Amino acid sequence: MKQPTRWLTAALALVLGLAMATATRDAAAADSPYQRGPDPTPASVAATRGPFATTQATVPAGNGFNGGYVYYPTDTSLGTWGAVAIVPGYSALFANEEAWMGPWLASFGFVVIGIETNSRTDGADARATQLLAALDYLTRTSPIRNRVDPNRLGVMGHSAGGAGTLLAALRRPTLKTAVGLAPGTPGNNLNMSTTQVPTMLLSGQNDGTVTPSYVQGIYNTLPAGVEHAWAELAGNDHLSFTRSNPTEMRLLIPWLKTFLDNDTRYTQFLCPLADSTGVSRYNATCPLVPPDGPTSPPTTTPPTSVPPTTSAPTTPPPSGAACTATYRTVNSWSGGFQGEVTVTAGTAAINGWTVRWTLNNGQSINQVWNGTLSTSGSTATVGNVSYNGSLAAGATTSFGFLGSGNPAAASPTCTSP
Repeated sequence: MKQPTRWLTAALALVLGLAMATATRDAAAADSPYQRGPDPTPASVAATRGPFATTQATVPAGNGFNGGYVYYPTDTSLGTWGAVAIVPGYSALFANEEAWMGPWLASFGFVVIGIETNSRTDGADARATQLLAALDYLTRTSPIRNRVDPNRLGVMGHSAGGAGTLLAALRRPTLKTAVGLAPGTPGNNLNMSTTQVPTMLLSGQNDGTVTPSYVQGIYNTLPAGVEHAWAELAGNDHLSFTRSNPTEMRLLIPWLKTFLDNDTRYTQFLCPLADSTGVSRYNATCPLVPPDGPTSPPTTTPPTSVPPTTSAPTTPPPSGAACTATYRTVNSWSGGFQGEVTVTAGTAAINGWTVRWTLNNGQSINQVWNGTLSTSGSTATVGNVSYNGSLAAGATTSFGFLGSGNPAAASPTCTSP
């Protein structure tokens, strides 16, 4: 009887082990069901290819746009993938200017559809319409529709296509993200104050067509309640986005992973910016929490979280003040909290700002992004950094921080030289 007993014991151990492994795997999946691929590293994010093998196919004309190309991972074992539609700029062809992005992005776990426009002279409005038509085709009638998650979709475009991208986001607020590459048609300013879609803007430091000041004007209209980021690429011109651009992709991949896949493993590369090589200006509403994803500060997640609280905004200073500052508590947990301060210029443009407030009840600040911190006793002082000190009249920027202690209503003041 000893031999059957040993077999029974081994069989029970095997069943128990498989059950535990399944439970662990299911729990991990429940925490972040859309995570794809191994834990990212600085080297993997900067690589020219991700962990997934890819293939591509030609998309026929019709369906509201002039055809194009689709790129996607060949792996069918991980469920559906998030998708992004890309449109070129005025008079351009996707095949000539953005096709390099297709296999690169697909290898990181996205379905990519790059479209040609019905007319190469189509304006931003038409490009917006065709981007949304491409997503509808991809998820409803395309041969790979079963590989795409219709609830995780984004749009991206260059120049006039970038303007079309932002218009598409205004038209379809269910999109998970919009990325404008040197977006705009100068002379036709874009106001994004009503968007509900997390938005990234990428621009070139030496772009004389869609200038940095023009992109900043768009960025300043993005609402504080919607996650957004703006990176200016050092030395880049208007056409830099139409050629293989590793700096662009090092920013773009973590952004898409965060907002298409709700994969907060990637926020470490953007909040704060982990590698500023080739980036002359950067601003973001850190910690960049996807609307449908877990909430966590940019460093180690606190062991115990409680629902976020929101402090009432401070009373604005008297009319005519150079700038104002308002505080809110973004998140809190046992022994710590995350705060955000929004700085708004007054009736005139400002060049530099300083915010001060009093730390209450033994509070301390451990980390700041988008600002420079100094403390003296219980007074915290945060000044602008190089890329967010100049604000047009009425324009806003923000900085965030992690603090120790209990959150409490703060009344920051703002001054400008």
